[in-house]
Amino acid sequence: MRARVVSGMRPTGALHLGHYHGALKNWVQLQDAHDCFFLVADWHALTTSSQHEDALERRVYDMVVDWLAAGIDPDRATLFIQSRLPEHAELFTLLAMHTPMSWLERTPAYKDWQARCAEPGSQREPASYGFLGYPLLQAADILLYRGTLVPVGEDQAPHVEITREVARRFNHRHGREVLPEPATLLTDTPRLPGLDGDKMSKTPGNGGHNAIAMRDPPEQVTDKLRRMPTDPQRVRRDDPGEPARCPVWPLHQVYSDDSTRELLAQGCRSAGIGCLDCKQPLIDAIILQQQPWHERAEAWLSQPKQLQWVVELGTERARTVARQTLKDVREAMGLAYR
Repeated sequence: MRARVVSGMRPTGALHLGHYHGALKNWVQLQDAHDCFFLVADWHALTTSSQHEDALERRVYDMVVDWLAAGIDPDRATLFIQSRLPEHAELFTLLAMHTPMSWLERTPAYKDWQARCAEPGSQREPASYGFLGYPLLQAADILLYRGTLVPVGEDQAPHVEITREVARRFNHRHGREVLPEPATLLTDTPRLPGLDGDKMSKTPGNGGHNAIAMRDPPEQVTDKLRRMPTDPQRVRRDDPGEPARCPVWPLHQVYSDDSTRELLAQGCRSAGIGCLDCKQPLIDAIILQQQPWHERAEAWLSQPKQLQWVVELGTERARTVARQTLKDVREAMGLAYR
């Protein structure tokens, strides 16, 4: 049997290049040799953004379209929506009976939220029970499908470790290995800069202007990149620059080959080329990468019923696995009576 991979994303709507290079690119590669389960984590989205619930359905399907556009194949991977499966909530509840509160309170996200709430003048609401339980619900998402590999960046590895601890504690308490401990599959996730030089993001603080969306039209990509700031010490066209100081350069490290980067770096340092000259190969490379995404996305957007059907099929495939896991968990806990 192929190793089972479980991963997911909170539905934030249409995705950007950071999402692709940080996760989707790896998912596409994994689906060829692994049994992949990719979930839309819409319950997780409610832990911090309940004020946007009215737009949740649109954001769910916008994100799924980008998954499919990136190359996720619903015939090779199982795509499904978390909230369509109440089994997630049941396993979350059962695992909560054995999980110490301190395990959840020590997570960096929760401690950071509490600290920010305590700041003078903070407008943040106190963390909800759902926010506190976020790592345990995430553990339930993984363990429900008996995932053995969880692809994450190094900064997210502690979340997988909590899942391992939860599974280990459950198995020990019940004297049998019901839930496998998943292994962390560390992935190379380059830090993709946004248009302001900070990490590419769709958070309200960036107002959506920091990101290049996967399905931005070519003219919009061109306009965004041409306006992106460059080396702050290169004020005039004939001033020599330094790529290491330029916010655009990390994008070249992702999109340009060695020979192109060498030529651009030399031209920058000698003032032989201007910043717009340096950006043009990057613009061309991104637009070229986006072309098949636009084509695949258009095909799915023109068939909304087919898109929903793909998600429904994936949800039912996931349900079969989830029900068997819960059956085994109930039996281990003595809840299999009629």
